[in-house]
Formats: sequence, C-alpha cells, structure tokens
Amino acid sequence: MNIRERLELEEKELLSPYASFSMDSKGRLKEEEQCDIRPVFQRDRDRILHCKSFRRLKDKTQVFLTPEGDHYRTRLTHTLEVSQNARTIAKALRLNEDLVEAIALGHDLGHTPFGHAGERALNSICPLGFEHNVQSLRTVDVLEKEGIGLNLTMETRDGILNHQTSSMPYTLEGKIVRLSDKIAYFHHDMDDAVRGGILKESDLPKSIGEVIGFTAAQRLDHFIHDIITFSKDKNEIGMSPETETAMKELRAFMFEHVYNNPLAKSEEGKAENLVITLYQYYMDHFDLIPLELIKLQDRGDPKEQIVCDYISAMTDRFAIAKYEEIYIPKCWHG
Repeated sequence: MNIRERLELEEKELLSPYASFSMDSKGRLKEEEQCDIRPVFQRDRDRILHCKSFRRLKDKTQVFLTPEGDHYRTRLTHTLEVSQNARTIAKALRLNEDLVEAIALGHDLGHTPFGHAGERALNSICPLGFEHNVQSLRTVDVLEKEGIGLNLTMETRDGILNHQTSSMPYTLEGKIVRLSDKIAYFHHDMDDAVRGGILKESDLPKSIGEVIGFTAAQRLDHFIHDIITFSKDKNEIGMSPETETAMKELRAFMFEHVYNNPLAKSEEGKAENLVITLYQYYMDHFDLIPLELIKLQDRGDPKEQIVCDYISAMTDRFAIAKYEEIYIPKCWHG
C-alpha cells in the first residue's frame, strides 16, 4: 500500500459520511495515472497553487480600484481569505479540506482586471456574454499550460463553476466555499471601506450588528460559528434563518454604502471604458494576441471568446500598460 492509498483509507475512517472522499472521485476530464503520494483533491490544490493565473491574482482589483495604501485586499488576498474560512468550516464538520482548498483557490482564476467593473465591461461588449465563474472553469480546463489545462477533478471543477449565488455545487465542500466567498467579501470589503474612510463601524445598522456583531472580528467569528452549528451532522451546508436574514440586510447595506458609492467607485467608469476599448482593438487586430490563444481557433473557439480570454487574464497593471502602448503617444527620439 502506497502513501496515497493509506491517506484515502484514513479519509474513510476520519471524515464525515457526508464528505467527498478522494477514492470516490468522479475522476478527471482525461484519465491519468494516480500519484503515489497525494490523493486527487490534494493534486488539484497543488496544480492551482502553481499555475500562472493564480499568481496573476495578486495584481487584480478586489473592490477598490488602485487604492493608495498597501493594506487593501487584492483578488489574491480575497482568495486566501476564502480558503482559510472554508478550511476552518470543513475541518470542524469533518469534510474534505483538500477539496475545499482546491475549489477556494481556483474559484476566481478567470476574474477580469479591475474587479467587477472589468467583468461588466466584457459582458456588455462581447456578444457571447461574460461571467467570471464560467471563465474560471475555462481557465483551468483550457487556458492553463498553453492550452493543455490543469485536468482537475469533476468535484473541483463543479465547485469553481457553481460558487456564484445563482447556482449550487453538488458537494458539501463546494457549498462551503460558496458561503465562504460571501463571508470573506462582506468581511474584508467593509474592513477596507472603514480603512478608506468610506464607512465607520458605527454606520452599521443596530439591527444587523445585534445579530452578527459590531466589529469585523465579531462578524467573521459569528458567521463561521453559525454555519458550523447549523450544518453539523447534516447533509447540507447553511446558516440559521436569523443569520441568513442579517446577511441579506448586510448585503443591501454594502451595496448602498460601498459597492455603489460614488467616492469608492469614481474610477470604475474609466476602467470599464479601458476594457471595452481593448476588446474592440483586439477584435480588429486579432493577430496581435499571443499565438497560443490564436491556436484555440483550431478547436472551434470563436474570436470573441479568445479576445475575452486574453483580456480577462490581464492584471490591472498589464491592461493599463497595453492601453498606453496602443493609444498614448510616446516622446519621439530622433
């Protein structure tokens, strides 16, 4: 018996009967030889952690576009906070931590530069539409490793695709990440808004604070404990009705005071115009896109999708640099 097989048996002994077991995985898109050390979900996690699109997350906007200061969240720090929240919940419920971490680390790999402003821009200009969760799955299936993809398990792929509010993963681990994503962005977006002077902690309505807490630490602690308490020994992941109502009220509060705040979002119109302009430019100059993306036409992918592939993979900094390279005049050196 090798190390992987021993670890798989330990999962059966230690994890909840509702957990996703590595040895029972539905498999990968392409069959491949098993690792002798790592179970399949651990391999998924490792592949995501080492891929290029994961490293690019460090230079992609979370909520606040190009903030002045070193302590605001990026798409990478958001991803790590989602992962940490999800692992804490999964460990307490005796679910598969490797699968939870793989889904969490991969859930935003297809996100655009400039956060949801970039996503709105591509969705508005591309006739195929654009959703970052769909693009995240395409990133791991098709775009990574020069078109080979990461060949992840079906369970990880399902969790990445269905982490949005409008859909639901089929594993409990995927459902944990789906809730952890919401918890993370409410937690850190409010924390960043307070840091940026957009909000004060005292602005939170008393009716919400009395349920989930009046500080960032209290709210995060409450959400995690509530999910664990509600979901313990059940074949479902959720939260108490009282906490779920408070979360919906918190979401409405955040949209009113942060996500739609003119001060916090003053530069987003420029970002959207930049992304739309780049899309139009590369549709007209398709030959300037990297060759490994152009080759995707051989498998029948339309130009519109490939242009979205190129732009959505850009960091904020790279997108701005490309725009300047194309449209901003340079000093002439005779």
